Amino acid sequence: MNNKSRVVLITGACGGIGKALVNKYLSQGASIAIADKSEENSFNLSEEIQKKGGNSYAFPGDLLDQNYCDNLANEVNQKLGKIDTLINNAGVMRRGDITQASDEDFELSMKINVEAPFRLIRAAIPLMAKAGGGSIVNVSSCWGIKPGPNHLVYCTTKAALAAMTQCLGRDHAHQNIRINAVCPNEVNTPMLRTGFEIRGLNPDDAINELNQSVPIGHIAEPEEIADVVNFLTSDDARYICGSLVEINGGKAVY
Repeated sequence: MNNKSRVVLITGACGGIGKALVNKYLSQGASIAIADKSEENSFNLSEEIQKKGGNSYAFPGDLLDQNYCDNLANEVNQKLGKIDTLINNAGVMRRGDITQASDEDFELSMKINVEAPFRLIRAAIPLMAKAGGGSIVNVSSCWGIKPGPNHLVYCTTKAALAAMTQCLGRDHAHQNIRINAVCPNEVNTPMLRTGFEIRGLNPDDAINELNQSVPIGHIAEPEEIADVVNFLTSDDARYICGSLVEINGGKAVY
């Protein structure tokens, strides 16, 4: 696929990994559909890209809104003429064991981490199939493949997304739609840092400590996740579908 004609829809585009994905695809000349909950951040990012000569459009909305999820792919298709790549990057993390998990924790996490990708993919596949193919990458987690302690709701939703990816990869390969997932371990993002702050920890100190636990020497930077996503959506990965690619620097969950 010619990257300069590619249209890429990215959810959570204004977050840590999201911005790294935006920059990666922009560097290849792709047109970017920015989907994020923050209307202000979405339009600011799109305007910033356009000032630099890139092509992007903002499609802000709340992934809790079923209508938004069901219609987003069609809106991108109408505005940009097609949708080649969908990256379900947006996600939430709630910590704690099951006795600490509230109904709100469970419902929010299921809706954002599972139901939203389900709806977005369901809407995108007919468009991609009609156009002759496409690629989809879901951002799951190492913790969805090998669940770790005290993240019951998060692990459950990311495991569901991983299983969804494997089913989709098999079901739609014949339509030339390749669907895979990346499964990172810890990533140096604002979400991770905020989590440390909520627990009363200094984010820099906590990340330095985490770095010592990774065989490769540091937790992932957002760009290191974006590079793998980019590979999976490129023609170099043309025979990969239904795969769960762990990005962990050699660090097992346990």
